Amino acid sequence: MAQGIFISIEGIDGAGKSTHIARLATLFRERGRTVVVSREPGGTPLAEKLRALLLNEPMDSLTEALVMFASRREHIVDVIAPALERGDVVISDRFTDSSFAYQGGGRQFELGVLQSLESWVQGVVPTNAASRTTIQPDLTLWFDLPAAIAAARLAASRAPDKFEAESTQFFERVVEGYRRRAATHNERIVRIDADHPVEHVWEQVQDVVLARLGVASGQH
Repeated sequence: MAQGIFISIEGIDGAGKSTHIARLATLFRERGRTVVVSREPGGTPLAEKLRALLLNEPMDSLTEALVMFASRREHIVDVIAPALERGDVVISDRFTDSSFAYQGGGRQFELGVLQSLESWVQGVVPTNAASRTTIQPDLTLWFDLPAAIAAARLAASRAPDKFEAESTQFFERVVEGYRRRAATHNERIVRIDADHPVEHVWEQVQDVVLARLGVASGQH
């Protein structure tokens, strides 16, 4: 059985993640892999209910972090761990790096608390993923885009949720949070320069996947 692969896609809203998640899923499926595409917050019925609260309801910063990691735990137990144990490819639109960027960077919440939550939620491995000692992406693609450009892209696309309605200064802190996280996890996180046309960005994605996971671009 093929080994399960866990890929997370990160970046602020407007960075173009959705387009490339769909393309990446197609790339793996064309090579015979079963692909599970999911998202955070969300991914399970309960986690989707928590998503609605997180995106729309004002709450204390610690409450927000706790609800985010509670949603993540449900996602791990019900979706990610079983899929990896089956040998599937899991592509998640956001994972824990988002918490360090949005709560840690944007909200300026204590990083030590987030690190403890990460250890608890991802370090207690479900029995259906016993082949792993922790639940962490094998590869993270960080779509890096200046906050002002992302805001301009979003302005004409949809009504903003609680996070999208934050200031440019908030998103500058989020980007800096991603930058810090990438610097301390450079064995896993690869920066994608998202300030380019779609095809140029996709070339970067394919090159990284080829180099890190051995998935050839443009071959069947």
